[in-house]
Amino acid sequence: MMQQVCAIAWVTWKAAFRFRLFLVVSVLLLGAVVGLPLLIKDDGTARGFTQILLTYTLGLISALLGLSTLWLACGTLARDIEECQMQVVAVKPIARWQIWLGKWLGIVSLNAALLGLSGLSVYVLLEWRATRLPADQQKVLSNEVLVARGSARPPDRNKEIDDATDKVLRERLKKTQLNTGDLPEVRKQIREQIKADYQIIPPGYYRPWTIDLGLAHHFLRDQPLFLRIKFNAGAKSDSGTFDGLWRVGVPNRTKLWQSEVMSLAPDTFHEFQIPPNLFDDNGVLTLQFINPNETVLLFPLEDGIEVLYREGGFGLNFARGLGIIFCWMALFAALGLASASFLSFPVAAFCSLGLLAIVLASGTMANAVSEGTIANYDSEKGTKGWTPADVVVIPTFRAILKVISLAKDFSPIDSLSTGRSITWFQLAQAFGQIVLLLGGVFAAFGIIAFNRRELATAQGTQ
Repeated sequence: MMQQVCAIAWVTWKAAFRFRLFLVVSVLLLGAVVGLPLLIKDDGTARGFTQILLTYTLGLISALLGLSTLWLACGTLARDIEECQMQVVAVKPIARWQIWLGKWLGIVSLNAALLGLSGLSVYVLLEWRATRLPADQQKVLSNEVLVARGSARPPDRNKEIDDATDKVLRERLKKTQLNTGDLPEVRKQIREQIKADYQIIPPGYYRPWTIDLGLAHHFLRDQPLFLRIKFNAGAKSDSGTFDGLWRVGVPNRTKLWQSEVMSLAPDTFHEFQIPPNLFDDNGVLTLQFINPNETVLLFPLEDGIEVLYREGGFGLNFARGLGIIFCWMALFAALGLASASFLSFPVAAFCSLGLLAIVLASGTMANAVSEGTIANYDSEKGTKGWTPADVVVIPTFRAILKVISLAKDFSPIDSLSTGRSITWFQLAQAFGQIVLLLGGVFAAFGIIAFNRRELATAQGTQ
């Protein structure tokens, strides 16, 4: 069985060379890896350096491989049927599911070769260009970017906020009669008001956070930690920045540390190092931020506070990131082959790109789901509109987003460019959700459709 599958995979490789796809994509990938960093100059900082070499190059590599994978997957099966080559193969002692699986394996192995070539080029160029940065930026690069760092955040408060929101909403409904269409917007406003209590720091006040480092605290003794913060301001300042003072630790329980007064810009991420061994015996780190300004500051619950710590080196982390990109390419191959199993080449390509466009539009769908409607904002009433279609459209959008999240939640490019750790568990989870689950659904559909397709009538009558 494997001999037959591998034979089809080899034929797929030859088709890629016959179409000159391998050569063209290789040149484009190497041009993106080598040419792009030379054409676009960074600002000389570690962040700007990685923005060019990792974010742009890996993003372009994913886009080029994704489009070429869809094109080849649609073309290699649909054209074989349209040009009557598949009729010759199908009469041989080989099952159609083996033909389908062999083509998928050929495309996936081709992607592995191209991704390995381009990934190795990025890594070598990254290491070489890093030596040209100033010494202080090389230190930042090795400690904050070219590293695999784990993270810890404050406890999730969403359940507490939702419970408080429901309680306030019930009390309001007892006093005021509301239309059904207004309920989502009213609930959203109540939730934002309650959520603000967990985020804002009034002038002259401070706010504490407790962060559980979990089992990681056992190997973080004598290791420096990094605090990554982001806040919004209630008003603008003349200088464009705001002062802030940080205290870490608990008296009589841990070591104490207090920062100098920092000048911080709002609406942007700041990252700075804090001394080691400031957490207690249970691995709980206590932070305080003092607001000496004359305006309210707000630290978002989602990404306002985060503690980062070293977990491993960059090389293996980079390889795991490429592994997740490879899972995406395997899914694209299954999608293209499934479309070509019952459609002609142009229609299959259009269908595949259409599904890809839906994925890219997930942000718009997520916005509609969060607002609870697809209607426009009513400036006169100051509320969101509502249409009867929301009853069907919003649940549909919510279901589509759940399916898309199975693949889209894994973002190796963002993790690599910020020095985040991509664990083996995340890689295994990505393989299970993207390749086995989503790819398996497309594979099952494609194989069934290919088995039921009448190959002899593919060309029609003249």
